[in-house]
Amino acid sequence: MAADIEDLLDTAEAPELGSRQRPGIQSVVEIDKALGPTADPLVRATVLLWHDHVDEAHAVAQSIESVDGSYLHGVVHRREPDYSNAKYWFRRVGRHRCFEDLADAAYVVLDLIFYEHDKTPPPLIVKGKWDPFAFIDACEAATSGKRDENLIKALEQIQAAELTILLKEFCKR
Repeated sequence: MAADIEDLLDTAEAPELGSRQRPGIQSVVEIDKALGPTADPLVRATVLLWHDHVDEAHAVAQSIESVDGSYLHGVVHRREPDYSNAKYWFRRVGRHRCFEDLADAAYVVLDLIFYEHDKTPPPLIVKGKWDPFAFIDACEAATSGKRDENLIKALEQIQAAELTILLKEFCKR
């Protein structure tokens, strides 16, 4: 991934599970200036999501008719939150090539946050495979009702890994 693209993910905190904008994010104008006019729409949508510009990322993602566009569209709906619509888009994705790397990243995060507190993590990885539907369910459970701050922290870190993995993949093209 190009250094200047990596710099666009340099924020004090990882993106939240919802759509609230954090302090210290870059504006859409700043992102577009940094990416340039010929930026790959997948890269642009991913960076917009990182900086909590969910509506703008939605507009870009819905115009990309590919598995990757469907993936980003699913992430947008997961963050809105519109969980049933997120699942619709992930059904269109099927098994994505980033799932293996995402499962590896999730193992690390879950181990650090849950096992050190002797708690059972949510079942996001089934038989060694990443389950995007379980992740959607965990995001919904973590943000509704009684909030579990450890779970939210873990899910935000996994979501950050997800966006980073996708961005690296998109920058390879």
